[in-house]
Amino acid sequence: MPITGISRRTVLAAAGATAAVAATGLATAPAALAAAAPTLPDGTSKDKVLVVGMDGLRHDRIDAAKAPHLKSLMANGTYGRSLLYANPMAATSSGPGWSTISTGVWPDKHGVKDNTFSGKNYGQYPGFLARLNQVRPELSLFAAVDWPELDTHGTVTPGADAKLVYNNNYVVNDLVITDITEDVLRNQNPDVLFVYFGETDEIGHNHGAASPKYTDAIDVQDGYLGRLLTAIKARPAYATERWTVIVTTDHGHTDGGGHGGSSIEERRTFVLAQGPGIAAGARPIDTRLVDVAATVFRQLGITPAASWGLDGKPIQDRSTDPFDSLYGSLTGRVDETGIPAGILGFTRTAPSGWSVINTAMGTGGMTEWRGWSFATDEFWSRSQRDQSRELNVRARGVFAVADSDEWADKTFSGTYDSTLVTPAYGVAGATRVTLDFTTFYRQEGSQSAQVQAVFNGGTPTVVKNYTADVISQPQSLAVPVPAGASTVSFRFRYTGSNNWYWVIDGVKVTTS
Repeated sequence: MPITGISRRTVLAAAGATAAVAATGLATAPAALAAAAPTLPDGTSKDKVLVVGMDGLRHDRIDAAKAPHLKSLMANGTYGRSLLYANPMAATSSGPGWSTISTGVWPDKHGVKDNTFSGKNYGQYPGFLARLNQVRPELSLFAAVDWPELDTHGTVTPGADAKLVYNNNYVVNDLVITDITEDVLRNQNPDVLFVYFGETDEIGHNHGAASPKYTDAIDVQDGYLGRLLTAIKARPAYATERWTVIVTTDHGHTDGGGHGGSSIEERRTFVLAQGPGIAAGARPIDTRLVDVAATVFRQLGITPAASWGLDGKPIQDRSTDPFDSLYGSLTGRVDETGIPAGILGFTRTAPSGWSVINTAMGTGGMTEWRGWSFATDEFWSRSQRDQSRELNVRARGVFAVADSDEWADKTFSGTYDSTLVTPAYGVAGATRVTLDFTTFYRQEGSQSAQVQAVFNGGTPTVVKNYTADVISQPQSLAVPVPAGASTVSFRFRYTGSNNWYWVIDGVKVTTS
């Protein structure tokens, strides 16, 4: 059975380290103050993964830091940036953030909305260490954290064969965690490790993310990361091992310090990974925070069961979504004033094979949203904060959006009436065609949203009406194929007048 928990000796050693460094200062804190490394069972896998969590690390501030190890990983690995949810799904706080990273599902599944951890659903959606312990108990698993809530609430550490849990003195305990983890990497044989550093979050709160102290903290943590990378390469069996290193964060910070709200700066997250099968220098637009757990499983050769309900995908899996092909042609704002001029994030030109029918569309209104448009999360959610656009978590990269609310923010005439049309797909010989997509729909008043099927270019048939909110969820519509039909196209028709919006992404059509 796994040896979970930490010994009394480890706790006392950590407390001693805290007291000694508080008295002498960080610069004089000797590594000898760290506790002895716990003993792990001998690892069994040549595929190994180190996940390093850096709390509250705003990715755009890495550029301002020296951070040679982070920047080397970016150059030699895959680096995807994205935005978090905000309330009412969950606050941009550590509890929901680390729960999302660990479980690989969004807060509407894992249940953690803030740092009280009330509503947690780790029984159904356990962290990746707990899941690994279930499906591959022979792996040697290690966790080290100095935000103890990640242990007491069962977020990260369950499943670990040995764990280190320290108090909130990040300046001291980030160093202690580095000392001990370095020892484990050099002298033992772990398979999967989760290591948490908290100083960037602490400095962010105390001095703000725009401060020099914040970039200094990034450099300190980068040094700790460098020590762990050096320890991996110094392993006697390194030449025969296949190591993956993943670095991520749970949320961002405002320039002045703090998080929990809906600003872009608080919502900034990233997933950075280097390892076998992970492309060097890649900058995917479709990465999300839920992808950490899925990447861990992929690198260990584990195929997640459908019953796990993961929302994530491995970071190296490239998007085939037709909307993402528009990324290079996105432009900046036209009428929107709340979106910075440098943000390139929308187009009204559909991808190849797709079209938009605007023959019944009203006139005037905001140019960006005059009929179905294609946008990024940052561009669209910046158009108006705190109207739940931040909850569009299951869309990735570029998505299609019909937004009568934003369209009506400039003088308009008539009704919003726009239809998004897919290409024609072959269905000859099939008895059923299935349309899969992700949708985010907010209902108000007399607005309408319909999915229509058109066989052989004939009369559209309604196959789905939306009459209530659907907050970023996968959809699967199975439609019988009429006798003699050879093609089908689908239409997404939205009508309204200063109502809400409808988002479509990840459209796939299959036959059976």
